[in-house]
Amino acid sequence: GITAGNMDSMINHYTADRRIRSNDAYTPDGVAGKRPDRAIIVYSQRCREAYKGVPIIIGGIEASLRRIAHYDYWSDKVRRSVLLDSKADLLLYGNAERAIVEVAHRLAKGEKIAQLTDIRGTALVYNELPEEWEEIDSSEIDTAATPIPQQNPYVETTKCNPDTVQPPIKKQANKTEKRSISDRNQTVIRLPSYESVKRDTTLYAHASRILHIETNPGNARALRQQHGQRFVWLNPPPIPLTTAEMDAIYDLPFQRIPHPEYRDMKIPAYEMIRFSIPIMRGCFGGCTFCSITEHEGRIIQNRSENSIIREIEAIRDDVPGFTGIISDLGGPTANMYRLACRDPKIEAACRRLSCVYPGICKNMSTDHSALIKLYRRARTIPGVKKVLIASGLRYDLAVESPEYVKELVSHHVGGYLKIAPEHTELGPLSKMMKPGIGSYDRFKQMFDTFSKACGKEQYLIPYFIAAHPGTTLEDMLNLALWLKKNGFRLDQVQAFLPSPMATASAMYHSGNNPLRRVTRTSEKVIVPKGLKMRRIHKAFLRYHDASNWPLLRDTLKEMGRSDLIGNGKRHLVPSWQPGNSKEKPKGHRQNNKMAARTRHTRSFRQKKRSLTTGKRTKH
Repeated sequence: GITAGNMDSMINHYTADRRIRSNDAYTPDGVAGKRPDRAIIVYSQRCREAYKGVPIIIGGIEASLRRIAHYDYWSDKVRRSVLLDSKADLLLYGNAERAIVEVAHRLAKGEKIAQLTDIRGTALVYNELPEEWEEIDSSEIDTAATPIPQQNPYVETTKCNPDTVQPPIKKQANKTEKRSISDRNQTVIRLPSYESVKRDTTLYAHASRILHIETNPGNARALRQQHGQRFVWLNPPPIPLTTAEMDAIYDLPFQRIPHPEYRDMKIPAYEMIRFSIPIMRGCFGGCTFCSITEHEGRIIQNRSENSIIREIEAIRDDVPGFTGIISDLGGPTANMYRLACRDPKIEAACRRLSCVYPGICKNMSTDHSALIKLYRRARTIPGVKKVLIASGLRYDLAVESPEYVKELVSHHVGGYLKIAPEHTELGPLSKMMKPGIGSYDRFKQMFDTFSKACGKEQYLIPYFIAAHPGTTLEDMLNLALWLKKNGFRLDQVQAFLPSPMATASAMYHSGNNPLRRVTRTSEKVIVPKGLKMRRIHKAFLRYHDASNWPLLRDTLKEMGRSDLIGNGKRHLVPSWQPGNSKEKPKGHRQNNKMAARTRHTRSFRQKKRSLTTGKRTKH
């Protein structure tokens, strides 16, 4: 079994602008360059060379998100399934604990690797379609039905001659429509071939849409995609683990420390997570720029409260350097613990890509009581001083439970809480499948109210994304104006990075919207591409950075918004540039060198401590 690690090697090595990163958080002392690019391919090929005839099984995040033909941002082309490039025999996608155990037992019983064709959550290569399978051909984009010409009912016609009667025009069947199939488990959908999606971006978007629709374990069908003379076969996603299975996994005797070989070297990623605890897996948010659903699934898999408490106690007793602070109780999202569809039958039949967009599904439970109970129990454990929540919070869910927000704000925020509105404008938000900024405003009001009630000075850290598909310059300008109006100065900004298999990556590559049915004439998506355009988008997020002012001034002039260039409060960027004293207006104040070292500065009038006296001052 081979994995490239718990971080995609390409995302780990390169920035969103395809520049080589100077460090690697997953290696001792953060040294970069220890892993090769596309590590899963390199490792598998080397193992094949060294151990000819031995079955090779690949898995992990890097392999999981490359299980079919996928757009590769770093080479700017569509690559074939990693199964073929790695020369592996079997690919296990997702976390795959159950699949790993089944593969191990069946190989131990003497089965050949080629016989392991029916395991959920696996991908393999076939030469021909297996018998007794019904195939739905979705390799082409459906054409519209042939229209029946309208006839004048008052026109006299000749007597009908049975020998010359034309057959009636039949409506063409939609190849992807729901069919009455007795056994969905024996149905496979044929995707557009690798060769087709490589040359045709519309077919690529079509294939991406089908793949994402077929992700619910309750109704997903097998998929197959031709690659030359062979085809890659994807079995349906695994059935979610039960709570008992999750507990059994996390009760295994993990060491919780780096390998002794590393001695005193620091591994940055370990330092960040050594006192954090995962309480669940999966995410039903459906954010298009994220691939968590394609890896862990949309159905939340929960640990029991007792299992989580046992791990907190194990960290307290066994992990060196524990000071009494649990840095996080969370997962892909902080507050989806034990949230699920109210009706298992509806859940099994659902084909939605998100349970919370465009609004929270009426069948989705938003009861946070189990999470509140867990928080209260966790912070009463002897030796635990503080339990923080560092995972991203889904605030549109949180506002449905004011009691949860109060509990969180009163006891589990260390001064700052990170949330991710991602944008303020409906255009890009609709392509991200994120809620409108109104949900953020509602949560912020709750956050401020409960912070004041418990006598704490706490702030939100909002995260925004630049250059996402569907984002125009006007959208970025409006976001910058919103940031200035609300007193936010972002120190670090995130540019969209098209990761394999993400829906937004399909938008980026194809210019189509796979959130809806894809046709040759369906909705096209504006895609900010090119280094200069991406720089402009990021510059709007950091409108306060003087190094961005020349670029923003030029952009605003091109947009016809020179009215936003000036030295007043209503202006976005000043007309002068630091270093040129002649251009500075009278009365200009120097930038305060005590800018907050967080991801934002809450307000221009925020209280700060004097460097000399230590007293709180206003400026």
